[in-house]
Amino acid sequence: MTDTAAEGPPRIGPTTHVLLHDLAVRQDRDEWIVGRMATRTFVALPAAGARAVELLGAGLSVGRTEESLRAETGEEFDIADFVGDLAALGFVARIGDRPVPDAEPPRASLPWLRPRHVRLALHPVLPLLVAVLLAAAAVVLVRRPDLLPGYRDLLWSRHGSVVLLSGAAAGWTLLLAHELAHLVTARAAGVPGRMRLGTRLQFLVMQTDISGIELAPRRHRMTAYLAGIALNLSVASVLLLVLAATETGTTAHRLLAAALLLALLPLPFQCMVFTRTDLYFVLQDLTGCRDLYGDGLAYARYRFRRSVRWIRGVRSVRSARDDGPDPSARLPAHERRAVRVYSVVLVVGTAACLTFMAAVTLPVDIALLARAVRGLGPGHGLAGNADAVTVLVVLGGVNVLWLVTWWRNRRARRSVRAT
Repeated sequence: MTDTAAEGPPRIGPTTHVLLHDLAVRQDRDEWIVGRMATRTFVALPAAGARAVELLGAGLSVGRTEESLRAETGEEFDIADFVGDLAALGFVARIGDRPVPDAEPPRASLPWLRPRHVRLALHPVLPLLVAVLLAAAAVVLVRRPDLLPGYRDLLWSRHGSVVLLSGAAAGWTLLLAHELAHLVTARAAGVPGRMRLGTRLQFLVMQTDISGIELAPRRHRMTAYLAGIALNLSVASVLLLVLAATETGTTAHRLLAAALLLALLPLPFQCMVFTRTDLYFVLQDLTGCRDLYGDGLAYARYRFRRSVRWIRGVRSVRSARDDGPDPSARLPAHERRAVRVYSVVLVVGTAACLTFMAAVTLPVDIALLARAVRGLGPGHGLAGNADAVTVLVVLGGVNVLWLVTWWRNRRARRSVRAT
């Protein structure tokens, strides 16, 4: 135990001065977002709270800050408690002459990448270039609709192992490039960002934490959220233009068609906003919600409890009290409407995904693995054994990786809650 911990928390009185960490502030509707980029910790404050942060940061004591706010607003504020809340968030470096213990900031991916290295990612001309590229691809596709790929284009080789390995390699490369687009764009705005594996229902995903982008201007936020989709569309457009210039039936044409389909396949999944895709963050920003998923989930659970009691015929004042208050009632009107609509999308989408997994994905996975096991042995030749081993390695590896990632993230969440 350190001496600071043994002494207990420092006393905060009217004459106490505090030293704040480097904080960023942005107005959002009637509130102010205050956050510390290094730890990616953010909080929404009313105007008086943001003003208190400004006064404390300017060197005013707790008592002087209270007096200034009283003179400006005519209201009384307990700044001592407010300072304690800021310290709990990790926003305070020192209270009086005593330093405040600070948590180690989360590690960023590619820490050597500086905003000056990638500042062009936020240049206003870049979206125009992407739009021109998409327009050119659209014109070519209108003139030659036969270039639109189908699922059979993935089978570009008669060797199943070659198709599976090349598809997996290209798919993961595109996925990495997609997440790098988010990271690079956020880094250009000064946000550290971190890439890691995660799970969304039955899907294994790579995700980039760019939560610090909340403090950036809206144009930068939207650019960071949509950077991955823009990259996929740009790659697909380039592939389509090159595909139009290649001779049909050649190996190059088949490879390009397969790559084009792989670049387009992730885009429909972005519409699954109930799994917190890129479009989910766009939707959350446009609706002005702080935590659309968390609030939507809480409201869905509340409605579920009410529905269960109604079905059972338990309808009384006491049962309504047992359900607890409506979690959306505390939200502003614009957030409340968005959360209630989103909760329906969340429930229906999640149910549809889990049903599809049970009815289609799991049976297909089991059938493929069983077929691969039966395909092993001397009677199936070298090519047959190679295909079977490839299916077992790729499909089995993805499922094992999903389980390991889900378990690690679950343990990490439990550790955070315990802390």
